[in-house]
Amino acid sequence: MLLVTNAMLITVADGDPDVIEGGWMLVGDDGIIVATGSGPTPAEAAGAEVLDVDGAFVAPGFVSSHSHLFTSGTRGLGVHETLYGWCDSMLGFFNHASAEQMYWSTVHGSLDFMGNGITTAFDFTNPRLPWQTMIEGAKSGPTPELRALDYLTRQADAKADAGLRHINAIPMDVTVGTDDEIFARFAAAVAHDDGLDPRFRLGSAVFGAVQWSPREDTAELEREAMRRHGVINEAHFLETREEVELQRSKFEWIDRGGLLGPDFIFGHFIQTTPEIIDRAAETGSRMSWQPASNGRLASGVADIPRMRAHGMSIGVGLDDQACTDISDPWGNMRIGIFAVRGVTGDPVSMLPKDMLRFATLGSAEVIGVDDRVGSLEAGKYADFLVVDPKRPDIGPLWHPIDNYVLSCGPRNLKAVYVGGELVNADGVSTNPLAAEASAKLHEQLPALARSVGWPR
Repeated sequence: MLLVTNAMLITVADGDPDVIEGGWMLVGDDGIIVATGSGPTPAEAAGAEVLDVDGAFVAPGFVSSHSHLFTSGTRGLGVHETLYGWCDSMLGFFNHASAEQMYWSTVHGSLDFMGNGITTAFDFTNPRLPWQTMIEGAKSGPTPELRALDYLTRQADAKADAGLRHINAIPMDVTVGTDDEIFARFAAAVAHDDGLDPRFRLGSAVFGAVQWSPREDTAELEREAMRRHGVINEAHFLETREEVELQRSKFEWIDRGGLLGPDFIFGHFIQTTPEIIDRAAETGSRMSWQPASNGRLASGVADIPRMRAHGMSIGVGLDDQACTDISDPWGNMRIGIFAVRGVTGDPVSMLPKDMLRFATLGSAEVIGVDDRVGSLEAGKYADFLVVDPKRPDIGPLWHPIDNYVLSCGPRNLKAVYVGGELVNADGVSTNPLAAEASAKLHEQLPALARSVGWPR
C-alpha cells in the first residue's frame, strides 16, 4: 500500500475542485484509491509505504478528451497554415511512415503526455487510408489503397506499452470497400484492442469522419458500428473557418443518421450556429474543447458559454504535439480561460475551477470513463500528480485552486503516478522504452523526411 501524506489535496470529487490542506490519500496494492481525507490517517494505513509530499499539491492526472499521439515528432510544422494546409504538412508526411515508425512515434507521444501530467487520453489513430489533400472541405483525388491492419494496431500497442490509459479511436475508412468489408475491418481493430492490457486500454471508439466523407450515409454506418461493438464516437466537426457552409450542411447528415446523443462527442465544435448548439445540447451530445490547438491553427473560439448554459458536457483535449507543440495542460487551461474571457468580456464566464474540472473529471465524463479516472476518490485508479508551488516558488497561495491553474505548470510538476506507481520524476520517464523511443524518433523520422523530400 501507498500512503500519500502532508498534501494540498485536490480531489475534484463530485466535480468540485477544492483543496484539503494536510490531506492524505491511501492507495491499495492494486493501484486503486482506498480512501482520502485530512487529519489522522486510517488504521488500515499501518505498514504502508509513505510518500510525504511536504505540502505540495496532489491532484488528479489530466484527462485529454481529444488527442493524436503519433504526431510527437512533427512539432513546428505548418506554422503558416490553417487546418487543411497544416494537415498537408504533417499528415502528408506520415503517409510515408511504416507501422513500426508509427509505433515508436506513438510511444514517444504517449510518454510525452505522461511526462506533462496527462495520464488518460482519447486517442485518434492515424487511419489506414492515407491522407488526401482537402479541396472545398472534402478529400480530393483518387482513393489510395488502404495500409495494412498493423498500421493501426501498432499505434494501439504503443499506448499500452507506454502505460498510458486510453480509449483507442478507430477510423472506418468508409470510402473503401463494401459495407461488409468496412464493418469487418473495424471489428478486426476492436478485436486487437480487446487483447491489450485492460488496465490501460479503457475502451475503443469510432473515429467519426462525417466531416470529410462524400458518403451521405456515413453517419448510419458509424451508428451501426457503435451498436455492434458498444462503443462511443468522437468526430472532428465545425473545426475551421474553411468551407463553413459545407461543414454546417453535414450536421443534417449527423442528425438524420442517428448519431446525436450521449455517446457522441463533437471534437472542436467551433464554427457552430445557435441552432446547431441547441440541437446538440437537447440530444445530450457532448463536446471536446481544444483551446491551444484552436489558437495555433487560427480556427476560432468555441462558444463555451452557450454550450454550458444548455447543459452540454464539456471536456478538454491537448490535441497533439504537432499543433500545440508543448503538451502543457496548464497552458491549455489558461489559453481556454483567456480566450473565453476575451470573447465575452466577462471574467466570470470562465473561472479556473471550472476549467480544472473540464480538464480532469469533465473530460473523463465526456469519454465515459469517469468511473475509473478523472478525480481522486475511493474506487478509482490512483493516477495523480505531485505539483510543488515552491519549486520554483510561485509566492503565497492566496487562492490555491486559482494558483494551481493559473500559476503552476510543468516546471512545478515533480512526479506523475499511474495506479500508484511512479511513471515520471522531474521530467524523466521510468518506462524502459523511453530512451529507445527518443532514439528511434530522432533516427527514423529525419531519415524518412530526407528520403521523401519533406518538409515541403
